Amino acid sequence: MGALPKRKISRVRRDRRRAHYLRLKMPHMVPCPQCNTLRLAHHVCHYCGTYNDVQVLPEEKTASANE
Repeated sequence: MGALPKRKISRVRRDRRRAHYLRLKMPHMVPCPQCNTLRLAHHVCHYCGTYNDVQVLPEEKTASANE
């Protein structure tokens, strides 16, 4: 016969054990080399519209993002 638990595991102990895997992680933010605002890594900066030192978003779209 297989091993059985001696006592019931309470909901608090069970949930505390599971909480480690359910925790939300913060996105990795890096400063933009052009305007020094925080942006997601490997994403276009929504403030200045550049990615990898290249202007990606048109100027009229970035002007509305500033307001």
